Amino acid sequence: MEVLKPKIGLRGATFLVVSVIIGSGVFKKIAPMAHELGSPLLVILCWVLAGIISLAGALSTAEMASMFPNSGGEYFYFQKVYGRFFSFIYGWASFTVIKTAAIAALAYIFSQSLNSLFPFPVYSSDASFLGIALLQNLSIKVVASILIILLTLLNYRGVQFAAKLSSFLTYLMLIAIVVFIVVGLSSTIGSVQNLTQSSRLASAPTLHGWNLMKALFVASLGAFWGYEGWNNIAYIGEEVKSPKRNLPLALGIGTLIVIVTYVLLNVVFATILPIDYFMQLNSTPNKIAAVEVAGKLSGHLGMVLVASLIVVTTLNSTNSSILMSSRIMYAMARDKLFFYKAASVHPKYNTPDVALFIQAFWAIALVFSGTFDQLTDMLVFASFIFYGSTALGVIILRITHPKIERKYKVIGYPLVPAFFFIFCVALFVMTIINQPYEAIWGLTLIATGFPVYWWLNRK
Repeated sequence: MEVLKPKIGLRGATFLVVSVIIGSGVFKKIAPMAHELGSPLLVILCWVLAGIISLAGALSTAEMASMFPNSGGEYFYFQKVYGRFFSFIYGWASFTVIKTAAIAALAYIFSQSLNSLFPFPVYSSDASFLGIALLQNLSIKVVASILIILLTLLNYRGVQFAAKLSSFLTYLMLIAIVVFIVVGLSSTIGSVQNLTQSSRLASAPTLHGWNLMKALFVASLGAFWGYEGWNNIAYIGEEVKSPKRNLPLALGIGTLIVIVTYVLLNVVFATILPIDYFMQLNSTPNKIAAVEVAGKLSGHLGMVLVASLIVVTTLNSTNSSILMSSRIMYAMARDKLFFYKAASVHPKYNTPDVALFIQAFWAIALVFSGTFDQLTDMLVFASFIFYGSTALGVIILRITHPKIERKYKVIGYPLVPAFFFIFCVALFVMTIINQPYEAIWGLTLIATGFPVYWWLNRK
């Protein structure tokens, strides 16, 4: 049987965690979050809470990764805990909604950022099919699709080069972000009053009790998109050296780096511009909050530099997502739970070549299916169904298989995985109540896996 070979060390794995998380969310999501919350302090609180919750999920996933360092991540864990059918449904959801939608959304914001540097020819139509405006922002969608194709070809040529590119871009990205944070915090343009002043707009939400809780949950979808991807490193477990040690370390260290970065960036945003500005910016979908903040700090030059930074971060995150997510389909096909050709490993490049191209095809289809915010809300909703299942699986395996070797045990067991599981259930329910369109689309795409599973197992 063809297998993938270990090539990536701890530093490379940690950089892959950071690079796949820091993509577009932190630069853009403050606008829809401000619209829901109307308070800069609540927005920052939302990022802190989302970071803590994501870290709880990462620590829980790290225990699973230390036990089962195989390609496929949760797909492989779920076979051990819940059986073949649930494992397939997770893999199918990753293919139809979670991972491909993440690739599509990242490519979309890359294209928007590039458009702010080099304006594309404008063509857009609101004509829709089944409620989907396929031709809306057409030039943005075409460039996003081209990016997916080019990065898929790059990953087809080999994981080592793609990982080296990711490490280089991550260094560049972190240096640029540190410079942006230092300039923003030391600037006299902003005001601490902006950081503490709630919205004065007539349309500002009034939040108390249940309304506050509901608004925090809705806004958290934006924050969780910013943290999305912390579990991706587990998908290339077979390609990480000393995986039982390095996978948990990479997950924990990488997630902590991202939390600190995100909180500091949002402090800069909220200090430089008042919350009312971000609430109004929410109605202009092709504008990016971080670019507007940079314009306030340094004029046109600042806008160009930050737009360039976002081009780099989204390029990096899209590349890392393509590299890691394709391993789910490879692992499924290897188990005869996906189209069998997706189990192919290229004889020269040692990459899951067919899985990469299947993933690219569907990601491009999703690019044309919706807007950036629709894609991210749909995938966050779907992904937390399975993130919660991973945390519950940690508890189940501690009870049913206590003697399995665990190089890493989740800190704060059982409170940490139990807390994360309960939150995932709450997020699932609140999304159905508050954003039924995204929830229905996500559940419908996942449900298409039922007949596919029957067809694959008909013999």
